[in-house]
Amino acid sequence: MRVLVLGGYGAVGGHLVTELRRRGDAVVVAGRDPARSDTVIDLQDRRLSAYRAALPGTDVTVNASGAENPRLAALAGDHGSAFIEISATSEYLDDLARTNVGSPVVVEVGLAPGLTNLLAAAVHRTSPGPIDLAVFLGAGEHHGAAAVEWSYRLLGKHFRDGDGYIRNYTQPETFLLPGHRRPRRLYRLDFADQHTLQRDFDVAVRTFFGLDSRLATTALAALTWLPGASKAPRGLHFPGTDRWIVLARGHDGTTRWARGTNQSRATAIVAAAAATHAPHLPHGIHSLHRVLTLADLPMDDIELDIPEPGR
Repeated sequence: MRVLVLGGYGAVGGHLVTELRRRGDAVVVAGRDPARSDTVIDLQDRRLSAYRAALPGTDVTVNASGAENPRLAALAGDHGSAFIEISATSEYLDDLARTNVGSPVVVEVGLAPGLTNLLAAAVHRTSPGPIDLAVFLGAGEHHGAAAVEWSYRLLGKHFRDGDGYIRNYTQPETFLLPGHRRPRRLYRLDFADQHTLQRDFDVAVRTFFGLDSRLATTALAALTWLPGASKAPRGLHFPGTDRWIVLARGHDGTTRWARGTNQSRATAIVAAAAATHAPHLPHGIHSLHRVLTLADLPMDDIELDIPEPGR
């Protein structure tokens, strides 16, 4: 395939380009830096002229830039290109779902949402009922600017949950995570997966978040109560690793999990798998769990808890 990767030299985009080229795809790296791009595209340009010019002949466009603009998917569709979106922002994905697109668009692609959707779907097939999702990331990894900005922007903000609203980084729940002897306390966060899965499965779904640094997790839970915390300096660094875990837990204790190192690379692996399937889908918006299953992911890159037949 010919794949256009927006933000192709970023934290996720760089890994994605490597993964796609390893699979034999022709990849065009797009961004604002001429020294690192195959084609220079400024997504802040209102007319998106350079983006339009890059689309003819493209089979799949992957948005790894962090730019949240539904027109990107619509324009890709106008040129017959499937579109992959890795953003985790609920409001933006809702806007994208209302956009008229003329091609397949795969959303909720990454670890969370994304891999969490696949784990939840696996749990739901075995144990229909409420599901809790855990997202546990390494504080020591160098995350991309868009991911850092997203995490800070949610401080102090509320999101709808059923008939009420929940403040991000509150309402803790404990999870026993694979490889950990003691339970860890995680906090509710407005990942898009819980909203989509709740609609699709018609059961309560809650997503919880934490970092491997207990200090960093506690700091976020405290900062969410401070006025203006979402504008705090972005340069804070906490000790930690680059290990990540995502987990889905059913109401009866049924659990499926995945873990690995380097969140950005894992997101890229999931996005590459989605890109392989996207051109063959019907036109319209598709959440990842309607496109892939856990079995579609490379087992040598991500450790997955998939039970043996009969287990």
